[in-house]
This record gives sequence, structure tokens and C-alpha cells, in this order.
Amino acid sequence: MKNFSKTKKILMLMFGFTLSANIYAQDSVITNAGILKITLKQAIEIAQSESPMIRIADKNIELKRAANKEIFAGLLPQANAVASYSRALKKQTMVMDFGGQQQTIQVGSDNSYSGGIQINFPVFAPALYKTINLTRADIALAKEKANASRLDLVNQVAKAYYQLLLAQDSYVVLEKSYKNAEENYKNIDAKYRQGLVSEYDKIRAEVQMRSIKPNVVSAENGIRLATLQLKVLMGIDPTVEIEIEGNLKDHERRMFTRQINASALNLEQNSDLKQLDLNAEMLKKQLSIQRTNYLPTLSASFSYMYTSLNNDFRVFHYRWFPYSTLGFNLNIPLFNATTSKKTKQIKIQIQQMNDTRLNTERQLSMLVQSYLDNMTKSVEQIISDKETVSQAEKGRSIAVKRYEVGAGTILEVNDSEIALTQAELVYNQSIYNYLTAKADLYKTLGRENITE
Repeated sequence: MKNFSKTKKILMLMFGFTLSANIYAQDSVITNAGILKITLKQAIEIAQSESPMIRIADKNIELKRAANKEIFAGLLPQANAVASYSRALKKQTMVMDFGGQQQTIQVGSDNSYSGGIQINFPVFAPALYKTINLTRADIALAKEKANASRLDLVNQVAKAYYQLLLAQDSYVVLEKSYKNAEENYKNIDAKYRQGLVSEYDKIRAEVQMRSIKPNVVSAENGIRLATLQLKVLMGIDPTVEIEIEGNLKDHERRMFTRQINASALNLEQNSDLKQLDLNAEMLKKQLSIQRTNYLPTLSASFSYMYTSLNNDFRVFHYRWFPYSTLGFNLNIPLFNATTSKKTKQIKIQIQQMNDTRLNTERQLSMLVQSYLDNMTKSVEQIISDKETVSQAEKGRSIAVKRYEVGAGTILEVNDSEIALTQAELVYNQSIYNYLTAKADLYKTLGRENITE
């Protein structure tokens, strides 16, 4: 029974930890140490569900839809309850002639009351129809802006994930270098105590070991900063411990097995171009709205009223007389100078939008080619760096053997260790450059499935 109670407490703690972290990815794994292990795909899914940027974009779509419903409501009849009261301060007088005798008579009542229902509804309102189409285009633009926000978030999360991989792999390289230097120092120090090597070799080995330590500490700080940046982009609590899976070498192996399809390298899905197209479409619809100012409008109205005329304030004794009316209002525009001016302005804006799109498309095409070139160069660099690492490892092994048999110096050992460390760091950097170029390429192409 105690074991069951202990297990129940552990499960409750794990459940509370998950809620506090706001993690909803189905495939995320929490280790026994309470660390959340995630892949790049899971990091993107968490960010898309928890990022305030995405929620703001979705709320903007809801606002546009509400505005569209508001415009659409203009097609429905409008009913109003109306009432009016007027007091005659001075009645109209009439002079009557009765056989040569004039008599003044006051016409009307002191109090006039009316009340009832009025209904107005449009019969033919072309401007209203065009405005509805404009709000629909505005909704499409809001959706595309939300899509752009998602693409930008995916790009940022992917690059932050790769940055963390680079920081971790760099730390591994530097830590391995420090351990080699530390082990080398211990061996030389033992030999120095036995009188087999000079004090200079001992000092050089110690200096080499201590000079690497600040780089290891800096790499640790880099991991913490990269982890914090990834947490912020994912929208999770900074106190949640996360651990990302894999390393840069895993991605290096995928470079040669998953080639980008050349037929997919087009800008049809680019969000910037889509937004420019939607803005151009909205300008065309605004032009159509302006042109409706030349068209007539027709509206109908219906009223059912009660009226009463009395000279006192005995309201409950009044007699009320009903009447109703049905009318049509036709408005035919004859001359409006501002309409032609606004129409000309919108035409100029459409031309500007077309030129802007053409210029943007050219710049994006240049960016796509630039990213492809960077990826190609990175692949070539990776192949070269991999060979360099292999040669540096061989050089270090030879330098250590030469020093052990007395044919080499401690400087050769230190130089070979530095060369190996630099070669491994450059190798990792080349993989990172490829991945970031690919992330930027996918964003430019409007592709969200960056993990494929």
C-alpha cells in the first residue's frame, strides 16, 4: 500500500510538472530526472501551440471575420421603434370672413404625439456588395499573415535548435580537448618528477591545459543561452529542464541521402508574394467600390405609426389614430468630383503594387539562389573538413608517439592538439551553416515541413 501511495505521488508530481511547463506535444518524453527530451519536430509543434505570436495572428483572423459579418449585416432590414412629441408654442392662425365680419381662428392642437415602427432595407446597394467582397479578401490576407508568422516561428525555432546543437557539440570538442590536455599534463608531470622531461615541458603542458579551460566555460555559457532562447521561442517556462536529441553529425548524414527536389524550388508558396497579391486584389476591389459611386442606389422603407393631437395632458384618455406608409428612395449620382480623383489614386497604387511585387520576386529569387549556393558550399566544406579532422587526429597521434619516444617536442603535441580542436569546431560550424541556410531557404519557399 505504501508503494502504491509513493507511485501515486510521483505520477501527480509528473502531471503537475507537465501542466506548469504547458507542454502539449504528444511525442515529448520526460525522463526520470524530470527533463523534457524533445526533437526538432516536437519543438516546432510546442512552439506553434504555445507561442503568443501565433495566438495574436489567429485573433486577428477572428477580428476580420467579425468585421465581415458586420458588413454583411448591412443587407438585412433595420427596424427601429420611434416616438416623437411636439408642443405648439404659437398656433397657426387663420382669418375667416363671415358676411363682412372677420374672425380669427387658431388651427392645430397644443400637443402632438406620434409613435410606431420604421423598417428600412436596401434593395440595390452595389457599394455594399463590393465592400463584402473586400472584407473577404481582408480575411484571406489575415490568414496569410498568420501563415507568415508560423513560417517565421518555425524558422526561428529551427535555427535556435541548431544553435543549441552547435553549442553542445562545441562543448564536447572543447571538453575532450581539455581532458586530453589534462591527461597529457599529468603524464608529463609524472615524468618530470622522475627526471625524464624538463621543467619547460611541464610548464608548457600546464599552460596548454589552463588555456583551454576558459573556452570550456564559455561553451557551457553558450549552451545555457542557446537553451534559454529555444525555451522562449517555444513559449515554455524557463525553469523547465529540456534536452534535445541528436547532434550535428546526425544531420550531416542526412545531407547526402535527402536531396532537395529542384521542381519544388519555386516561389509560388512564398508568403511575402502571396500578401502582395492579396493587397493588389484588395486595391482592385477598392477600385470597384469607387466605381459604384457612379451607380444608382435603391432603398425601401416601411412605417406603421400612431398619432394623436390634444390640448391637454390626459394621455390615457387620448384617441390614437394608426397609419402606415411604404416608400422607395432612388439615388442617382450626377456629379461627384472626388470619385474620379480617388479612382485615379487607386490606379496608381495598383501600378506601384505590381512594381513592388516584381522587385520582391527578383530579390527572393536571388535569396533562393544564395541559400542554394551556401548549402552547396557547405556540403563541399563539410567533405573537406571531415578529411581535415581525420588528418588532424592522425597528426596528433603521430606527435604524441614522437614525443613519447623522444623524437618530438611538447610544442608539436600542443600544436597538433590545437589543430585537431580547430578542425572539429570548423567541421561542426560547416554543418550548422548548411542547416541554417536550409532553414532560411524553406522559409523563403513557404515550406513549413522543415523537419522532412
